[in-house]
Amino acid sequence: MGIIDVETLHGRSANHRWDRVCVGDIIERVTWSTPHKTAFIASADAVKDPAFATLTYAEANDLVNRIAQALLAQGLERSARVALYCDNSVEAYLCKLAVAKAGLVVVPVNVMMALDVVGEMLGHVEAQVAIVDHGHLGRVRSTIEGAGVRVVAVIGDPDEVQADLPTFAAFVAGASSAEPEVTIAGDDIWEILLTSGTTSRPKAVMISHTYSHFAALGYALTYTRGLNCEQDLRIATFLPIIYHVGDHAFVLSALLCGGSVVLGRVPDPAAMARAITEHKVTGFWAGSPQLLKGLVEAAEQNRDIDLGSLTVVLYGWGSIPPPLFGRLRQAARDDVRLVGLFGQTEAIACHRFRPDLWPELYERTAPDVNYVGLPSPLLASTVVDEEGRSLLDRPGLVGEAVYRSPVVMAGYYRDEEATRHAFRDGWFHSQDACEIGEHGLRIMVDRYKDMVKSGGENVSTIRVEAVLHDHPAVIQAAVVGIPDERWGEAVTAAVVLNSPGAATAEELIAFCRQRLAAFETPKRVVLLESLPTTVGGKVQKHKLRQQLKS
Repeated sequence: MGIIDVETLHGRSANHRWDRVCVGDIIERVTWSTPHKTAFIASADAVKDPAFATLTYAEANDLVNRIAQALLAQGLERSARVALYCDNSVEAYLCKLAVAKAGLVVVPVNVMMALDVVGEMLGHVEAQVAIVDHGHLGRVRSTIEGAGVRVVAVIGDPDEVQADLPTFAAFVAGASSAEPEVTIAGDDIWEILLTSGTTSRPKAVMISHTYSHFAALGYALTYTRGLNCEQDLRIATFLPIIYHVGDHAFVLSALLCGGSVVLGRVPDPAAMARAITEHKVTGFWAGSPQLLKGLVEAAEQNRDIDLGSLTVVLYGWGSIPPPLFGRLRQAARDDVRLVGLFGQTEAIACHRFRPDLWPELYERTAPDVNYVGLPSPLLASTVVDEEGRSLLDRPGLVGEAVYRSPVVMAGYYRDEEATRHAFRDGWFHSQDACEIGEHGLRIMVDRYKDMVKSGGENVSTIRVEAVLHDHPAVIQAAVVGIPDERWGEAVTAAVVLNSPGAATAEELIAFCRQRLAAFETPKRVVLLESLPTTVGGKVQKHKLRQQLKS
């Protein structure tokens, strides 16, 4: 039964199954109300075994328990690290929940990470076992095993997995479906997420059960706008949620509501549009403005696509041009809520911007100015100058966004120096350059590391990219600073056109000159066939800089 303490009034820990906060319990609790409600729907190849293509809460909980029991049968002790090297799939996500329920710690690894860094980080977190996608096994197996980590299961077509390794189905076969009897507290770490590590070794972000619950509940409040009941929520996401913090916002939020998750493997606009149509999705994570544009175009080009079930669409990574919002309303419904997000792995509570709440401001400034709105009610946030003084009463000055919230990481695993630097003066320091705009709304200027220092001026790459994306011939643009004897750094744009010869570099520079200050206007535009990006569509600027330098 555990220890009963009716005397202590401080320093308590809710760690019993009847009162604890545990990510792995989320599905089980829904089984006591709606066990036969659909929890997961695999779309666009986001499942390797057809048996798991659609799962009810009861079926999902049974499978989570069996994965957890199979992991514990490996002799893993409390908080042992379990690596996941997987793309989106129902099986991989259930593994995350199972690790949490077993009292272990999941370490999802970005499948685009360089192999030497993968090996280094597996050693840094001291992972003991790993679960790997079959499609990546040939590339990464020697790296994983070279780090002293055992591959205990392979997610893939059972007929294709190598005979010397257990398939996912074989790994859980015979395992008990009983609830694991382990002690877990809300402040325990259940996940270590690895940051992108574009300039140095990735940082290992420690995520607690409490962090995840508060984050998911915050997003549930946003996603359920316009619904009759929270259980009607049906979220679709095709962007990475195994090795990305996005699952807190776009998976756990639906599960906490007793809703459904439609999971896609990769972000393809046509597949996203079909999934929304087929499964009557109500909430959608679009990611970048470019992906949202692709979704709208898919609906406009195919009469069989129906986006009318959508009540809320979330986006990030840049501002949405007002004409695109208008096209979304025509393709979906006039009252669809568009919500911009601004956050990071270490603090995913986020700022939120609703264009329909400030229509005049939005029409006048977007997409040139990236308004990201106000902090979530779960997030205390201000913008500070270099001396740590708040800029709330000094609009227009650029400073650093800082946060306080239960939805802030516990620290960087085994990196006390970086953790102390991030948490100073009573705040978590984001390294995001922001300013206070009209109505007290925050403006995202740039990541400090991405800002270009040209001719003594700070140039926001986000602002320059927004102008370039407004050119009708441009489908993708990214701006970086390239070392230059005259300017220090020259504002340099890499652009992908919608067709060869649709515009020249000179024409694009002239287009920017009409809307940007002279110091912001690119000194050079390079036309490329493609830009280096992550699976989610974010441009990998460190790779782009090297490409443009060479």
